[in-house]
Amino acid sequence: MQNVCKRSNSAIFSRDKASNLIPGDQDPLQQNFTETLPTEMSVRIFSELDVRSLCRASLTCRHWNDIIEASDQLWRSYCLTVLAICRREVDGDRLVGCTWKVTLVRNYRKGCAKRRWLKGRYSNIRSADDIPPNSMCPLDVETWGEILEAELDR
Repeated sequence: MQNVCKRSNSAIFSRDKASNLIPGDQDPLQQNFTETLPTEMSVRIFSELDVRSLCRASLTCRHWNDIIEASDQLWRSYCLTVLAICRREVDGDRLVGCTWKVTLVRNYRKGCAKRRWLKGRYSNIRSADDIPPNSMCPLDVETWGEILEAELDR
């Protein structure tokens, strides 16, 4: 049996004053809100989302993705509020030219690795071969100092 798509791209209609459908125009009720608003307003709306929702929204459609990816100010606020490794790390990423989103992702991963080390998840490791993959990332001297102090306290 052949699969048939029930959605037709060629039949786009809109309503005229008498609520009759006119071929060729898009129904304003089905129009993407970000296409009707100024970009600044869309960014303001997206700024109300948490990071997970923002990432999911960027997958919704190409237009939303373009707005979210192009808006460095959306990612800046999250990057500065997330538990980053060190302000020096953030500043270093920015000096190199990383976007706020890249800086956020890098520092989030570093933060996760730091928390796992500080919780003692890797306390019983006997050699470098025993370290699980994805548990290491470049950390600054201060962070390694904190980890070493935690290990010595254990």
